[in-house]
Amino acid sequence: MAELTLQPDFQYGAPELKYKFQKYTTLGLCLAAIVHFIVVGTYWASVYLAKEEEPVRTIRIMKYSELGPPPSISGSNAAVAPAVSVASQIAKPSIGIPVPVPDAEVNPEQTFATQAELSQNVGPVGEGAGGGEGTIIEQDIQISADDEPPPDFVPFQNAPTIVKRVEPTYPEIAKKAGLEGKVWAKVWIDKEGKVRQVVILKSQSEIFNQPVMDALKQWVFTPALMSTGPVAVWMSMPIEFQLRK
Repeated sequence: MAELTLQPDFQYGAPELKYKFQKYTTLGLCLAAIVHFIVVGTYWASVYLAKEEEPVRTIRIMKYSELGPPPSISGSNAAVAPAVSVASQIAKPSIGIPVPVPDAEVNPEQTFATQAELSQNVGPVGEGAGGGEGTIIEQDIQISADDEPPPDFVPFQNAPTIVKRVEPTYPEIAKKAGLEGKVWAKVWIDKEGKVRQVVILKSQSEIFNQPVMDALKQWVFTPALMSTGPVAVWMSMPIEFQLRK
């Protein structure tokens, strides 16, 4: 009896699996690319359609030769204003222009008063003509050299001496506080021996300054003497305030 062997119509092995894998992989990539292209195209198409279209501007460039001749003004009915010069529009000044006038006629018999005659006719100060307010004439005031303080150093032969001395008042506040002190002041003694001004040079307590100034203004001196006569000088005067114990 003979043996019957059945063989399959095709063989399915590694080469076939490799071939099938490459085939279906390529097919999948193509389908994915197509789907991606469709999605992206749809998105950009919607964006483009939603965007408003900008107005189109048309620019026409013409040559100078294409322009027609300018319109004629000969046939126009518009009135042409006469040309007016700039000089005629400027108004001439009416002020400040010298105008010649005829010489004034002077009476040859007319006389003029002299300065001496005018000075004699001047009335008292403060009286004006016609009963109105007169002109007040102020006289220059001359300041004497005695009204100015002397320099800090003035040479003299005989120093001033005290004729009248007034003691300064001791402040009550300083007495109650038991405060003592000393004040150095300089006084301006004029040519008559009177105190014209008091300046505080140094003070141990300012509470004593005013009493010292009030007292020194009442002092009287003999004036400082030079060979030519009395002179005004400055003198330093120390005044001490001390409580009696």
